[in-house]
Amino acid sequence: MNGPARPDRPQILRDDDVGRSVALDVLNAGGVVALPTDTVYGIAVRLSAPDSIERLFHVKHRPPERGIALLLGSAEQADAVGVTNVMSRRLAAVFWPGPLTLVLPRNPQAQLPTVLTDGAPTVGVRLPDHAAPRALATVLGPLPTTSANLSGEPDSLDVDMVVRQLGNRVDLILDGGRTPGAVPSTVVDCTGTNPRILREGVLGTARILAALRHRAEGLPFEPGTS
Repeated sequence: MNGPARPDRPQILRDDDVGRSVALDVLNAGGVVALPTDTVYGIAVRLSAPDSIERLFHVKHRPPERGIALLLGSAEQADAVGVTNVMSRRLAAVFWPGPLTLVLPRNPQAQLPTVLTDGAPTVGVRLPDHAAPRALATVLGPLPTTSANLSGEPDSLDVDMVVRQLGNRVDLILDGGRTPGAVPSTVVDCTGTNPRILREGVLGTARILAALRHRAEGLPFEPGTS
């Protein structure tokens, strides 16, 4: 006998203290939550639930080899899952919280689920400039999060776009209105001697290199300058 059919639309709640409390319950139960960030809407699950991480790939139709980054509640959480170095710390000091994802060597003591990165020895981390994901990650720890869209389709900038693309494949949407950004984060691989830009994103290569140059020389650098 089949169970009850899933509703056509997921539960949608305002992004406030009540909504975030419900989101914590959904995440703790192994569910998928769509939420606003400082760039585009994302979908998140709990890190300690490998089955839920697998579900993220199914929801998006995302190839498993692409991996999923972690949104942090604080910069200190990066050290719990990855191994930081001078380069990554300099970039974080300039651009966090903000639209920068740093790819770090995995912390061997973290015992991250294999499905998170398809077994790769690295992990992506970002401290977003938005209260919703930071609040949830502060309570639950780093959150596996990816953009709330089908792979290859436009990023979702509001709840209607999330519903149109993902429908009831997510369990809850936190409605924070239209996101302030329309471009995903810049992704920088910090595992080698020199930075490697994996995705230009909001910041772009020139600003990343300028920030590293200024910090290495002990000069101040404003994120909006180049």
